[in-house]
Amino acid sequence: MHLAHRTWRTRLGTTAVTALGALLLTALPAQQARAAATLTNPGFEADATGTATPTGWSTYSAAGQHAASFTESGGASGNRRLSHWSAAAYKVETYQYLTGLADGTYTLSARVRSSGGQNSAYIALRNCGSAEQRTDLPPTADGAWIRLVTSVRVTGGNCTVSLNSDAHAGEWANFDDLTFTPGATGLAVKGGDLSTLPKNEAFGAAYSSATGQRGDALGLLRGAGMNYVRLKVWVNPADGYNNNARVLALAKRAKAEGMKVLIDFHYSDRWADPGQQNKPAAWASHPYSQLRTDVYNHTYDVLNALKAQGTTADMVQIGNEINGGMLWPEGSTDNWTQLAGLLTSGAQAAKAVSSTTQVALHLAKGGDNAGTRWWFDQAVARQVPFDVIALSYYGYWHGPLSGLQANLDDVSARYGKPVLVAETAYAGTLANGDFLENNIATSGQLAPGYPATPAGQAANLRDVMNVVEAVPGGRGLGIVYWEPAWTAVKGSGWDPQDPSSGNAWENQALFGYDTRLLPAAGWFAHR
Repeated sequence: MHLAHRTWRTRLGTTAVTALGALLLTALPAQQARAAATLTNPGFEADATGTATPTGWSTYSAAGQHAASFTESGGASGNRRLSHWSAAAYKVETYQYLTGLADGTYTLSARVRSSGGQNSAYIALRNCGSAEQRTDLPPTADGAWIRLVTSVRVTGGNCTVSLNSDAHAGEWANFDDLTFTPGATGLAVKGGDLSTLPKNEAFGAAYSSATGQRGDALGLLRGAGMNYVRLKVWVNPADGYNNNARVLALAKRAKAEGMKVLIDFHYSDRWADPGQQNKPAAWASHPYSQLRTDVYNHTYDVLNALKAQGTTADMVQIGNEINGGMLWPEGSTDNWTQLAGLLTSGAQAAKAVSSTTQVALHLAKGGDNAGTRWWFDQAVARQVPFDVIALSYYGYWHGPLSGLQANLDDVSARYGKPVLVAETAYAGTLANGDFLENNIATSGQLAPGYPATPAGQAANLRDVMNVVEAVPGGRGLGIVYWEPAWTAVKGSGWDPQDPSSGNAWENQALFGYDTRLLPAAGWFAHR
């Protein structure tokens, strides 16, 4: 990408670029292209390389900076793209004015790439008769294109499609393959896993608003826009947390806040994840046939108790990060027939309690399309019932956003199911809040383009949400932030069998070490 920019600059020469900028400056305000109800030249193919204001588009910039917007070779498809770049700091907008639109909701889609680091870089719909809507460009260190969407309610027949950069010297953005079509986007699930909140509260954790006012973590997150709470269930945990009774109590609090509830069955007495899927002690000697009954009864009992207290689960996970299966060894993926039977028992129990409860199957394979396809092909071939494909995605471990997007797009279409990022998080600092080293502790562990700062944490959550929102056909359900309230509190450690264990996650919580709500929480108010 930098090579393409350098080639274009070399061919025109510094003097020519300066002259072009001066020439365009004399035309301010920019001459507006003739308006129409459809996008003109949405792929930037109508002009030669190096065109500062492509056919159908207009340019607005700070004085002398029109040349920061130009066409060049190397489109996402076709031969060309629009680029924003300058050797000096710049602020430029490339826009197109649409008119004659029927009132209604419209969606702008675009393929984008970006160096990251700009003051702002985004696509937007503005002057549409309602509040401007925008979607920020993510940093794309791998050079892959990302598809973004943004939608707006048009009233009065007019709308402006706007591509914007406010950047430091040398920072760049690419745009291509724009569409403007009827329809809305948004996320139904903007959630958080608050499983450890009751334990944190019991050991004295404090939570505050961004301005320092003390409050209840659940209420503060709800006030920021969170609308879903995920709660894990262990069968008989040593510390008495994450069991049926605790889940019932926290579900009641969540529903009282007007939030929905996702129940995450681990089918274990402690953590279940890709590296461990240990049976509960009470089930340890049970044969496969009895394990099917155990799964059904445990699932039914928890969900029926929730229903009885008026807090019916809105969604359930039958297993947690079950890449290799669950209830090992009987439910390993080495024996898919038995795994399918266990999953089916859990799903049937959930539907027996409430036919409207959505059943999700959850893998930790956010950027692994081949692995996700293999796993769900096996489940579908054995007629395992499910409603939602749930994936964990942590940029540290699961690769770039382009991989997440490719996976979400593919499996949602392949299986005709909505997709949910059931776990995601990012570090807001590399400082440690207790004696236990954090899971993400060094700069070398970070995802490219996202520093371990409050702003970097917020940008990472924003960009994951934007990728999920862009899943075609409205099949991107949303995201669940993992343990936003699990701050470092003595006694509230990771090991239910060890009261002195620490927390390796507190630098990824959405409350800072000063107890205040961090900026990333504001993205729960995403459309």
